[in-house]
Amino acid sequence: MREPARDLPAPEPDVPTTEPTATAATAAPAAAPATAPTGPRRGALAAVCVTVLAWASAFVGIRFVGRAYDPGALALGRLAVGTLALGALLARGRWVRPSGREWALLALCGVAWFAVYNVALNAAEQRVDAGTTAMLVNIGPILIALFAGVLLHEGFPRWLLIGAGVAFAGAVVIGASSAGGDPSDLLGTALCVVAAVTYAIGVLAQKPVLRRLPALQVTFLACAIGTVACLPFAGALGHDLAAAPWSATAGLVYLGLVPTALAFSTWAFALARMDAGRLGVTTYLVPPITVALSAVLLAEAPPALALLGGALCLAGVGLTRRR
Repeated sequence: MREPARDLPAPEPDVPTTEPTATAATAAPAAAPATAPTGPRRGALAAVCVTVLAWASAFVGIRFVGRAYDPGALALGRLAVGTLALGALLARGRWVRPSGREWALLALCGVAWFAVYNVALNAAEQRVDAGTTAMLVNIGPILIALFAGVLLHEGFPRWLLIGAGVAFAGAVVIGASSAGGDPSDLLGTALCVVAAVTYAIGVLAQKPVLRRLPALQVTFLACAIGTVACLPFAGALGHDLAAAPWSATAGLVYLGLVPTALAFSTWAFALARMDAGRLGVTTYLVPPITVALSAVLLAEAPPALALLGGALCLAGVGLTRRR
């Protein structure tokens, strides 16, 4: 994982920014702004693609691994693997000492997004199918866009709100179609809402820290804090490791390496270069991909109505990219 600051064309590469166009404008002639942001923008979009694909696979992986691992044990095992992988990568990079305020935000992000989110999501997927869970959790970007407009002063661009509404409608259609008409378990639904809220809290806490700290360092610290918060499940993890089949344990390792270590790092990389609200809405692509993966890997064939929901999600994300 590269340090996010090195991809920027500004004259002071150690300072990350979320507005590469403005930076380029101050460092190049008048004709430069039209082309200077291309590199950073492409890098951020590539990072978003990796994150969306990895997080979609996580919903399917959790559904599979959850057959052999309890929610808390799965969360601890996944975060422990992710922390080790991120630590190995960070050993080759630079370290920026966090301030007291940054430590507080990192703690909030680690406990909310990495610990509580994972435990709630794992428990929800033992009661609700992967596609429906992905839809319910994706009310998080709505919360991110609204809270970011107020707390991070990102505003409420018209196309952001329009795209969010269209994409959320698509997520609802996917959830309704994948649920097969059966009423969802109320506890599972409530756990999905908890996961969505803690996801939004984590993103909003992470965004200010990424203005100064490298994305890889931020992800490692948040993941490590989440691991510590999940240590009460160590006994359950030891029991499940001894009893689980090798395929479930391999899935747990995958969840730690790809959807956690890799995807959270690419997310932080993109978040350092994009508005939190606009980036959050791109995760509306997760539900249609989750439904497709569930059909292939879990033999959960998506209904025809899910295709309409997927199209709405794609259209909504496209609308949020308009200026």
